[in-house]
Amino acid sequence: MKLLVVIAVSLCFLLLRRPFPALAEEPLTTVRPTDTGAVLENPGMGWVLHFYDNVPQNYGSKLAPSDTVDDFPGRTVVYLRIPWSVVEPEEGKFNWAVVDSPGQRWIAKGKQVAFRFSCSESWMRYATPKWVQDAGAKGYDFEPGKGVTEGGPFWEPDYDDPLFLEKLDHFLAAAAQRYDGSPEVAFVDVGSFGVWGEGHTYASSRLGFSADTVKKHIDLHLKHFKHTLLAANDDFVSQDRGDSTIEYAQQKGLTLRDDSILVQGGKNAYFHAVMAQAFWPTVPVILESEHYGGSRDRGNWKDGSQYLQAVEDYHASYVSIHWWPREFLEETRDLVARMNQRLGYRLRLTEAAWTTGSRAEGALQFTSKWRNAGVAPCYPGGFPALTLKDAKGGIAGVFVDEAFDVRSLPVAPPGQAATLTQQATFTCPFNLASGAYEVYVSIGTRTGTPTIALPLPADDAQHRYRLGSLTVRGHYEVQLGALTQAGDQWLLPLTWTIHEPLPEGVQPFCHFEQNGRIAFQGQPAEGGPLADLAKPGAVDLGCTFSVPAEAKGGTFTVRVGLWDPAELGRPDERMIPDHGDQERRVLAGTLTVPAEGVPSLQRPQPEPRP
Repeated sequence: MKLLVVIAVSLCFLLLRRPFPALAEEPLTTVRPTDTGAVLENPGMGWVLHFYDNVPQNYGSKLAPSDTVDDFPGRTVVYLRIPWSVVEPEEGKFNWAVVDSPGQRWIAKGKQVAFRFSCSESWMRYATPKWVQDAGAKGYDFEPGKGVTEGGPFWEPDYDDPLFLEKLDHFLAAAAQRYDGSPEVAFVDVGSFGVWGEGHTYASSRLGFSADTVKKHIDLHLKHFKHTLLAANDDFVSQDRGDSTIEYAQQKGLTLRDDSILVQGGKNAYFHAVMAQAFWPTVPVILESEHYGGSRDRGNWKDGSQYLQAVEDYHASYVSIHWWPREFLEETRDLVARMNQRLGYRLRLTEAAWTTGSRAEGALQFTSKWRNAGVAPCYPGGFPALTLKDAKGGIAGVFVDEAFDVRSLPVAPPGQAATLTQQATFTCPFNLASGAYEVYVSIGTRTGTPTIALPLPADDAQHRYRLGSLTVRGHYEVQLGALTQAGDQWLLPLTWTIHEPLPEGVQPFCHFEQNGRIAFQGQPAEGGPLADLAKPGAVDLGCTFSVPAEAKGGTFTVRVGLWDPAELGRPDERMIPDHGDQERRVLAGTLTVPAEGVPSLQRPQPEPRP
């Protein structure tokens, strides 16, 4: 298919412009970059900082408004897990500032937010707003560890109650109006079922709601969040509900999150890695560790290596900072560093080769070899782009291979992922001037906008990475002789060095400009070897001109070049010089025409060539 596209594009190109004879294959520049070990912050992956963790004081309350924990390597998401009642204390009256205020701190740094709105907590009576109960919704008093208890300190709704579901429906509609489809939001948990929003009632009423109940809550979220990634909890299968809830979630396009890794230690550190296998090939899997301090103090955490192993087994893209963030970082820094090398996707360029010197409007070959050194696919996808920058850092050319999507790179255990090769041949655009260029590689959109950070050096701060350089050659070079008089005209001798066969009919032009306009022109010297300009080699053929009467007393900029009259009015009517301006002309100097006497030509000062 790729070959057919290349052939079709090539045929269209030949039909639209003059044919240049084929040249010998150009030599290639080849580089083999090594992984810098850099921590990558990329879309659809990273560390998730629990700012609100059900209890609003955990774990962002110690952070000043200006503190976004920038020193934590790889954090990309701030997680706001908060009871519904905190956001909607009165029916229809919302306090979105509770989540938007901290959220904006991270959004301003280019990060994302994620949400869970819970309906049952073991530390406050009404996670579901009290006004929902007052309106007649059914529910149960409970005591943690005992279940339903008359007069218990906490209240949990009947998750099937129609009135409760109606009020929840309205709340989710309001939330989705603000957050669904927003690029600022990474994911939203289906958190309306179970204590802490975890999909079970072990620490609340202990009532065994059915799989159909869970599906109702999934459907309510899907009804309103049509674009943002939704997350199903692994504990949806608990309390004898079976796998149908998770299978349903997977069929509906949800992802999986596992709460909590390392609640226990050893072989019971986690239970549902097999469950994740249905999800990770298409959506990013989310892992949440047990509260770090609790796991540590019970002796379950040890060196944390099972958290890293869970990343491998679940093919996880997101992992949690489930504790006071700086304490967690200080005590697990080495673990964090190792996890950052495997978490999500890590696109490695192992080799790149490109045409060392391309002719103007000629072919530019680009070959690259890529490997995904992470545990998960690059879900956003992206396409390799080769960008050429001039000496001032300006973007002169962008070439994207749309036939190669990095989403297709396979994943495997450390060091075992297969390498895929991308190959493309691009045509230099008509307005790419000849000269030396810096070569950059990136992964991003079809239009060449970088979107993915790579573990490469020489980042231009926009995720383009310098690989080397190349030279774009023009069709010819020209040298000037001394201005001489030829009868009643003047002759500007020109020696053309033609690099490659040119179309028949090519001839010189000579412009005399004043104030940016062509005041008069020269013509090819009569009897000169015009036909030789179509052949490679040196050709002596100057331009003659007469000085109009109105030009006397004036000064004119002289520019010369080659053009094809058969292409008049088309972008490529002029041949491209080795060193010229954007209009494909070479500066020949300044002609001064005195009111009386002989005109003189002052040569331009030579410019340093790159």
